[in-house]
Amino acid sequence: MSNSAADITTQARFTTRPVIQGRYGVVSSGHYLASEIALRILSAGGNAVDAGVAGVFALTVLKPQSCGIGGESPMLMWRPPAEAAKDRLPNPLAINGQGTAPRAATIEWFRSQGIDMIPGDGLLAATIPGTFDACLEALRVGGRLGIVEVLDPSVELAREGFALYPSLREQIARHEGKYRHAYPSTGLVCLDDGRVPDVGWWYRQPEWAATFQRVLDAAVRARPGGRDAELRAARDVFYRGPIAARLAEFARTTEVRDASGRPNRGLISEDDFAAYRTRLEEPVTIRYKGLDVFKCDSWTQGPTFLQQLRLLEGFDLPALGHNSPEYAHLLIEAAKLAFADRERWYGDPEFAEVPMTRLLSADYGAERRGLIDRERASAEMRPGDAAARPAEFVGGGLALTAGDTTHIDVIDGDGRMFAATPSGGWLESSPIVPGLGFPLGSRLQVFNLDPSHPNSLRPGKRPRTTLTPSLATRDGRPEMVWGTPGGDQQDQHTLQVFLNIVEFGMDLQEAMDAPLFHTLHFPSSFYPHEAFPKRVVAERRIPDATVSALRALGHDVVVAGDWELGQVNVVRFHPDTGRIEGGASPRSMVAYAIGR
Repeated sequence: MSNSAADITTQARFTTRPVIQGRYGVVSSGHYLASEIALRILSAGGNAVDAGVAGVFALTVLKPQSCGIGGESPMLMWRPPAEAAKDRLPNPLAINGQGTAPRAATIEWFRSQGIDMIPGDGLLAATIPGTFDACLEALRVGGRLGIVEVLDPSVELAREGFALYPSLREQIARHEGKYRHAYPSTGLVCLDDGRVPDVGWWYRQPEWAATFQRVLDAAVRARPGGRDAELRAARDVFYRGPIAARLAEFARTTEVRDASGRPNRGLISEDDFAAYRTRLEEPVTIRYKGLDVFKCDSWTQGPTFLQQLRLLEGFDLPALGHNSPEYAHLLIEAAKLAFADRERWYGDPEFAEVPMTRLLSADYGAERRGLIDRERASAEMRPGDAAARPAEFVGGGLALTAGDTTHIDVIDGDGRMFAATPSGGWLESSPIVPGLGFPLGSRLQVFNLDPSHPNSLRPGKRPRTTLTPSLATRDGRPEMVWGTPGGDQQDQHTLQVFLNIVEFGMDLQEAMDAPLFHTLHFPSSFYPHEAFPKRVVAERRIPDATVSALRALGHDVVVAGDWELGQVNVVRFHPDTGRIEGGASPRSMVAYAIGR
């Protein structure tokens, strides 16, 4: 296939896989075995929430380089209105699965230690794990099954193991020295007699299985008291029992050398675990082309997706041509403006005053739209409000995150929708805790140590996460759920896939297969928070004419591999027929959709 401007449409229509069709349920996730487990739960009488939670648990076993049970997971769900009305919770509902800062984590403490930037690895960066409690809350408010049925397949998977796949092996090989020397407890799990195993090696996690077998045993003992009692028992084992005690003890007594260049202990305590609670919230939303699009609030970067839509709604995107120079430039400049506002305004809304109504308003979008120069790449950070303090650029090489992320979407035959983006607790960011089988997370690194910043560190506060599931309805009826890994780039990659579907009429798999690009113009959320003014990264399949034109406009374009950016999952519902369809990006080689 040639790479000229004339081939833009042809490239966009290239597809690698069929769109999966179903009537009873469709799942798309970051690993085919997680999708299979979720579908198994649907077949056993569970609904989309049960299946989605089962998939999240499975992903923490299957993709330890991307997420872990010691990490975090924002979630969105939609339920049939009659069902949702019974508990008077918002519908759609956002589940805030981001862990909080420990009580001992203060700006003053870090400054007293001579630390001006929270390191991106080790124990010092640990927040309270949020994924497990988010899963329990999702089951409580939207599920049909108990924790035993939903968690048991992942316990079995951890105990029996699975075949090592290329991307996990590559991650192990990249950090082999760390696992042999700095993180020996991790090396015991992911190395084969001290060596990097080959693809196909059976990857087992017996301590993980034993830990969560204790959770299952407690839930079974509580089962006579009903499903809520079962969920409470499971929660107590994790947040008030032996798991919390062991995690806190390990953090308190173990020194791990981190990115600061010196060994540090963690700050979390048993009291932090006991105090932790998942928040159930109303998502933020705007309407775009007849769709009501929902994202989690400013404790995530999710509203940047909506801000970009506000900027773009004033343009005739199909007339520009898919991935044409004009189209790509417009999306890049819109992303710069939205993410400048993220840096200036976003933070945990329980601690920061975030003018979200204003940021998402049509009037504000129109004002900001006027800043886009169609003939030149902008070079500065331009948050809204002339009195705003601009974010600073930091130079350096390409920003690297400590780990990655994954995603799962489920829609069942009744139209219930579930989307979750689990992350954190990565193998490479913190050592596996002996006796438990999983590491703590490192999301504390996202906090700013400037007390005037909306994302400044405070005890009990949630760091502004990059994790950002998406959900859409049409006229109050279910439409679509989608998401991706990719750190700061998530709401750029998913935006392009969304526009491929909504503006360019592509089917789901075509939309995900189309080449992607993103900007690194703004500070990274992750240590060391580097930014690269005018930098654009584009897959090699983006037409040469587009790349050349972007460079002529002043963009600093770096060409990546053909299939390197994003790993988007999408599931869509057709309420008039009951048909459900789904797809998964081929980029990770293990993400798959499945349905029946």
